[in-house]
Amino acid sequence: MLKQHPRTFEAAQVTRDGAGLLGAFFLAVYAGSTPFSPNSSAEVTPSGETVLVGLLALTCWLLVAHVGGLYTSYRSRGLSTELFHTFRTSVIALFLVVTLTYFVRDTHYSRPVLLSWMPLSFVFVAGLRAISRVGLWQLRSSGYNLRHVMVVGAGPLAHDVVNRLHLRRGLGLRVLGVVAEGAWGEHDASRPEGSISGAPLLGGRATLLDWVERGAVDQVIVALPIGKLGHVAELMEELGAHPVEVKLVPDVMQYATLCGSIEELAGLPAVNLQGHPLGQAERGMKRCFDVALASALLLAGSPVLLLIALTVKISSLGPVLHRQVRVGLDGRRFTMIKFRSMVADAEALGPALTCDEDPRCTGVGRWLRRYSLDELPQLWNVLLGDMSLVGPRPEQPAFASELAEKIPRYALRHRVKAGMTGWAQVNGLRGNSSMTQRVEHDLYYIENWSIFLDLKILVRTLLGGFLSPNAY
Repeated sequence: MLKQHPRTFEAAQVTRDGAGLLGAFFLAVYAGSTPFSPNSSAEVTPSGETVLVGLLALTCWLLVAHVGGLYTSYRSRGLSTELFHTFRTSVIALFLVVTLTYFVRDTHYSRPVLLSWMPLSFVFVAGLRAISRVGLWQLRSSGYNLRHVMVVGAGPLAHDVVNRLHLRRGLGLRVLGVVAEGAWGEHDASRPEGSISGAPLLGGRATLLDWVERGAVDQVIVALPIGKLGHVAELMEELGAHPVEVKLVPDVMQYATLCGSIEELAGLPAVNLQGHPLGQAERGMKRCFDVALASALLLAGSPVLLLIALTVKISSLGPVLHRQVRVGLDGRRFTMIKFRSMVADAEALGPALTCDEDPRCTGVGRWLRRYSLDELPQLWNVLLGDMSLVGPRPEQPAFASELAEKIPRYALRHRVKAGMTGWAQVNGLRGNSSMTQRVEHDLYYIENWSIFLDLKILVRTLLGGFLSPNAY
């Protein structure tokens, strides 16, 4: 029923949002007129003018929502996208209402009411939309409000598309069948035997066009391998005469190495095969987090640092701190500091990897390395901005160059700052462990970064993440 009457469905959406907006507005008015409100002593706005301002706010919000595409289908998009667009609409509508009412000098209204209406409008509308989405998900999972889909392609990409649509039945996208690219271009309506992930193979071009002309297909998803995308022009030429949606699933993401995405480039769609993992806002957030926590740890841990320094100085000849050149962000070199855990001339013959029972380690140094206490001075590197609290562990330049030649995507670890601890380390990958696995863990961290992931890694570090059998 919803599919046959899209205008009715859109009207129901507008009615739902309108009810939420009015509820939010009257709650804002009520909260502003109660004895507990800080504005309760102010002049009470006449009820007639309150209604007029409320209707203006309602009209502006719905107008901004309509122009901003909030009433287009969000069937294939996530809830977070819909909520973001809802929040953006609330902010723009508030500015529009304030601007319009500014020029009406004779109208008295409460600006605090409008300011409180904006967050309330978002909460009310977002809550109703979330409830509606759950209801529609259940409705579509039960076989109602469906869109019927044909998939063009029979390779791994087509398998992936069909599998995803089968797993997410709540989207209401039902796969009628698959047109194999091997049969594409044939003019017969032969029906090859077999299926793709449970969806039947239906034949070639003639079969697809027959289904489209009968109105049995709402959407065609093109999932051809990159070598056969030349058929897309022919396909669009024939489907252009029919009111059917056509979507192309790009087969280029297989070449993405880090944080691949689809973005806009000077008004054109562009596939980002290798991008910067953290935006400016994320980098700023991570930097503030690092500085605040590193400063607190240095202040709180200064007695421990002093005690370790005295122990290192007394136990063996040589400086307390050991300075070593490492490779950090964007391949730049920096000087990393740590408590000296080896004899003073340990690297007289050049850099060398440590091993279990390394004869170069001092007695105190071996104990420090076992519990990673030798790493604590790197908090100063964090404050200087050379390192982060969490990130891939930095290597010496000679080892980094060698590993970059041997391990694919190794150099991508340098797209973020090196860290005192990392996802690989709290999973036991330290010392004489697989470097390939460490790189995989580091890239997972980079592609899935969040402040919460950093906190998780730090907590696991404090709870014994460095107590690994490979720590020496």
